[in-house]
Amino acid sequence: MELYFAPLTCSLSPHIVLRELGLPFELIRVDNKTKRTADGRDFLSINPKGYVAALVLDNGEVLTEGPAIVQYLADRVPGNTLAPANGTWERVRLQEWLNFISTEIHSGCAPLFNADIAESTKAIFKARLFKRLDYLSQALEQQDYLMGRFGLADAYLFTVLTWLPLFNIAIGDWPVLASFMARMAARPSVRAAMAAEAA
Repeated sequence: MELYFAPLTCSLSPHIVLRELGLPFELIRVDNKTKRTADGRDFLSINPKGYVAALVLDNGEVLTEGPAIVQYLADRVPGNTLAPANGTWERVRLQEWLNFISTEIHSGCAPLFNADIAESTKAIFKARLFKRLDYLSQALEQQDYLMGRFGLADAYLFTVLTWLPLFNIAIGDWPVLASFMARMAARPSVRAAMAAEAA
């Protein structure tokens, strides 16, 4: 398998999951501005959407969208604890968390990356994001991970929360989330993924 990634993007989530599961893969960097891969290929020919993550399977099929990729990966390794079995209520709960992170945190951060948006407008987006962070903090007050033990949703949440310093948002304003981030950062898979992407 090939995982196409760019630093400081949501592709970190499937990267962490690949390492957690011990699946073999090749990591290929994409320049988000030029849409070229590190070896000079046109990334748009791999993923016409133009953004990472993209996972190219051994049979040539391409899978995009982080929540879909991580569930596919977990289902490839029977008996792993990253995702409940398909068809169970717990799996639906996982999908609920993945959708919340995607629509409320990931998409909530997106406007903050845009240098053309006025700070006064960004303040409106931040206020909404802060309410979502409050909710996450409450959800993690009684347990270390979103579903009780480390899983797919935690890798995704960690990934998007790493962006907060870019927007001058202090994770320490939510001590529960700061503790979650420290727990996550200590995981060998997270350390290895972050080191590989920084190289």
